Amino acid sequence: MGIKVAIMGATGAVGTELLDILAERKFPISELRLLASARSAGKKLTFKDEGIKVQELTHDSFKGLDLVLASAGGKISKEFAPSAVKAGAVVVDNTSHYRMVDGVPLVIPEINPEDIVKHKGIIANPNCSTIIMALPLFPLHKRFKVKRVVAATYQAASGAGAVAMDELVQETAAYIKGQDFSRTVIPHPYAFNLFPHNSPMTDNGYCEEEIKMVQETRKIFHDDVIRVTATCIRVPVLRAHSEALNIEFEEEPDIEEVYAILRNAPGVEVQEDRKANRWPMPLDASGRDPVLVGRVRKDLSQPKTLDIWVVGDQIRKGAALNAVQIAEVLFKK
Repeated sequence: MGIKVAIMGATGAVGTELLDILAERKFPISELRLLASARSAGKKLTFKDEGIKVQELTHDSFKGLDLVLASAGGKISKEFAPSAVKAGAVVVDNTSHYRMVDGVPLVIPEINPEDIVKHKGIIANPNCSTIIMALPLFPLHKRFKVKRVVAATYQAASGAGAVAMDELVQETAAYIKGQDFSRTVIPHPYAFNLFPHNSPMTDNGYCEEEIKMVQETRKIFHDDVIRVTATCIRVPVLRAHSEALNIEFEEEPDIEEVYAILRNAPGVEVQEDRKANRWPMPLDASGRDPVLVGRVRKDLSQPKTLDIWVVGDQIRKGAALNAVQIAEVLFKK
């Protein structure tokens, strides 16, 4: 017997990726509803070679559903997720709205799948940058105990949605031709440029994206002691985020053991070619599930510290794939 599923925000970058991943992983669906704003209603999206018409999202859209995969933005989730839960569905929410709410599990299935069963109708999907950092970090944390992480991120346009990706392509073409370009999504010149992440700035000088990495890591790891600081940067890359991580441990890590741990870590793939000076790049990770890791080395400036480089597809493992994996665990149990 199949599962009745809705995708809320079906026409966005993550929504369309959810369709592909549900098909790829043969998720057992008996009914699929595609929900979006009124302006997208009537549009057809393809699922398993079948055209499915998008319906307008309303508070009555959830009757009879088992699962809602939500990726339409925090304000939309705040308004509509309670209606889905009231109708009897479980919501896996890919927005930031519920992540730090007490009683709402924040889950990366390779790390804390046991938290899924604690849900009260809503399960939160972590921020993309947090997921990409946490996957290789957690197995090292279990062995050597992480004290502090200093993260520098290099985040792709995909984090701002499909329109931002299109805008980067168009602005780049305009720049090459010497033409003016009027951007609507990204607030700064983006082609051949980079800038600190454009999420809202907080009073302490950190942007919201950076604060998410600090708070969400602690919640997922169930560790309020671990210290995380981040500087998040938007770079002119279409999809797949990159991160440089400096990790201080309580124990001195053995490099060979670190490699062995990372090679056996679920969802992680070590990619290195030292002779060719070739390491993970966004193009390597784009369209792929694993988080790629390379440039593993001891920090020369202090003991018990490693530097590693990680790259992951923001739309897949950083968003849609993680949500589907949560649903797989949820309905398997």
